[in-house]
Amino acid sequence: MLSLVTFLPLFGALVIAVGVHNRPALARWAALVVSGVTFLLSLLLLEGFDPGSHAFQFLEESPWLPGYGLYYRMGIDGISLPFVLLTTFLTPVCILSSWESVQKYVKEYMVAFLALETFVVGVFCALDFILFYILWEAMLIPMFLIIGVWGGPNRIYAAMKFFLYTLVGSVLMLVAVLAMGIKAGTFSIPALMDHPFSLVFQIWVFLGLFASFSVKVPMWPVHTWLPDAHVEAPTAGSVILAGILLKMGAYGFLRFSIPMLPDATRVFVPLIFGLSLVAIVYTALVALMQKDLKKLIAYSSVSHMGFVTIGLFTLNEQGVEGGILQMINHGIVAGALFLLVGVVYDRLHTREIARFGGLVHRMPVYALIFMVFTMASVGLPGTNGFVGEFLILLGAYLASKGVAVVATTGVVLGAAYMLWMYKRVVFGEIHDGVSTLLDVSKRELILFVPLLILVFWIGFYPKPFLEMFHVSVQHLLQQASVVKVGAMVVK
Repeated sequence: MLSLVTFLPLFGALVIAVGVHNRPALARWAALVVSGVTFLLSLLLLEGFDPGSHAFQFLEESPWLPGYGLYYRMGIDGISLPFVLLTTFLTPVCILSSWESVQKYVKEYMVAFLALETFVVGVFCALDFILFYILWEAMLIPMFLIIGVWGGPNRIYAAMKFFLYTLVGSVLMLVAVLAMGIKAGTFSIPALMDHPFSLVFQIWVFLGLFASFSVKVPMWPVHTWLPDAHVEAPTAGSVILAGILLKMGAYGFLRFSIPMLPDATRVFVPLIFGLSLVAIVYTALVALMQKDLKKLIAYSSVSHMGFVTIGLFTLNEQGVEGGILQMINHGIVAGALFLLVGVVYDRLHTREIARFGGLVHRMPVYALIFMVFTMASVGLPGTNGFVGEFLILLGAYLASKGVAVVATTGVVLGAAYMLWMYKRVVFGEIHDGVSTLLDVSKRELILFVPLLILVFWIGFYPKPFLEMFHVSVQHLLQQASVVKVGAMVVK
């Protein structure tokens, strides 16, 4: 089942690439059907998943290159399952959002998105470190093409910057992966979690992994590729970038750095907190100065992911669970905000905030939807953003009161730049060009309804989502509390 969910989109991409010629409508429908079926199959994973167990489930293993210790290992636990579901959920949303906006190389565009889905789901399911690394790197290719071929005027620059930043970090991760595998005699992720490494070795490996994961989050100061990538990417590219790809770095910390290198993790906690606080405050201030809608939301993503990294490295239940939930929330809310920008960009062909104004008079439904997701981004009680931020700040307070106080300023600044943006875009006098705009279409409404449901569902009743990964988080924290030095493994 896990391999089916992972590789069905890639199989669909190959069928579309080979079997569809000069029929863009067929390519769109085929991609939508394949991604939709993949999402339904992923719900079967949820149905068969036991949240009361911290063990990896739906395990698959077969020899790949056994002479080199390489095996095809797949499995999911409560930490990886929500990201698999988020990926399979957002992919059909992205494809449907591109229905009218993408008119050139439609077949290739759909192939790229389906291939990207396979590689990303594979990253969350891989239980072999080499397999994880291959899928991690493979993801770069379709995302590079999505930005570089279907992006804006400076798409080549943005695509190259995205590619180079990620690739440089990944090279150091490869060195760390090989060092751990050779040292432990296995690339099995569950086995590496239980293997003791010396403190010095852990520190060097942590730095190698940190180089890659921090770029992908992205953490300050290696975040500068993200605003350029978002501005130049097509709408669906921004949705998948903010909704899924940014979560891969934080997932790496959860899956590798914290459980495998717990002693080094504790050494670097102050550094992580420091960089995260700078990201929260600095990028929020930068967001206040933005004139482009996409750049503002991109900088807000860096600020929100700063909250996530703080939550994960509090190493307490509230903070880690809040961090995971906030990753899911950010994927929903940031994805929706980029979709909302895409709606008006398709009509006015501009993202400059000063060119908007008075949208509420012409697009009242749009204004209402925009308001809900703006409030969710701010963290209004009753929306999903509040639950995640509250848990993170609670965990941060338990870990360090000073960190919690500084992080809270990010909530205030977040409200400032989001409400300022909403006021200028939606209210005021009707600007030229706005007077002729049509409200959201049925297709666009279909995109937003499931996202709106999730905003209020998690906001009012987050229990099912927290229960999904609660036991796995407890086990993760047990692993993080174990001192692994040399041959000694003690509490």
